[in-house]
Amino acid sequence: MLQLVLFNLFNGLIIGAFYVLLALGLSMILNLSNVINFAHGNFLALGGYFAYVLIPYIGFWPALIVSPLLTAVLGLIIERTMIRRIYGRDPIYSLLLTFGLAFMIQDACRYIWGVNGLPLTTPASISQPLSQEFFFLTGYRLFVVGIVIIAVAGLFAFLRYSRMGMRIRAGVLDLDTVSALGINVRLLRSLNFAGGIFLAGLAGVLAGGQIGLNPNMGDSLLLPSFIAIIIGGMGSLVGTLLGGLLIGVAAAITTMFYASASDTIIYVIMALVLLVRPRGLLGEEGML
Repeated sequence: MLQLVLFNLFNGLIIGAFYVLLALGLSMILNLSNVINFAHGNFLALGGYFAYVLIPYIGFWPALIVSPLLTAVLGLIIERTMIRRIYGRDPIYSLLLTFGLAFMIQDACRYIWGVNGLPLTTPASISQPLSQEFFFLTGYRLFVVGIVIIAVAGLFAFLRYSRMGMRIRAGVLDLDTVSALGINVRLLRSLNFAGGIFLAGLAGVLAGGQIGLNPNMGDSLLLPSFIAIIIGGMGSLVGTLLGGLLIGVAAAITTMFYASASDTIIYVIMALVLLVRPRGLLGEEGML
């Protein structure tokens, strides 16, 4: 029984880690630019596919860094050519634009890499279980948790201590004032968007090594990531972090008792949180 509990808890932690990376990127873009990016899950898939292409040439470790960067560059190009045109408009415009963009990226993945799933090769040194008793505890899974912790800590340090990060935080509070102070708001939004896409690309590489690659792999992670933002509270990256881990672990625990309700519990948690605290766990006006 203990082994079953630990198995599900660890699975929930891994899935929650993917939710966290995806939701943090979504939240960064939404908080500063008020853009609802429905193509975010497809950027995750692109990150995984870029790694699939690069690994035979440069190996897994360099691909882990280069693939998210390539995804971020593509995101930056799309932001400058498409997303930038809808800033300041009703959020429905961003929803419709990114919804169509999601289908375009998904069809491109199907055309280039096919509709069938593909394996993402991970180093043999971290692919084996660490013990026979806890077979689910592999080096790769621990590696995923470690990378997510480093990425989240790096993001929060960047936002807190770097000049660009402080400008992004200030822009979330009052973008007009930031612009009036002479800061290039267009560049700020572009770099912030690219940063959010970088996190999606990183999640794609890590998720590809765990669950494999397919053109729809981001779809199952996208909606829970939005829910993580709602549970954590709009405008709060710390809340988004907590929300992603909460729904990942809750869904895993529910699987032990009633597997068919593992998806439903996410919405139940969201409803309960909104009933008690409509702004989410840590959501406050102007809070990042």
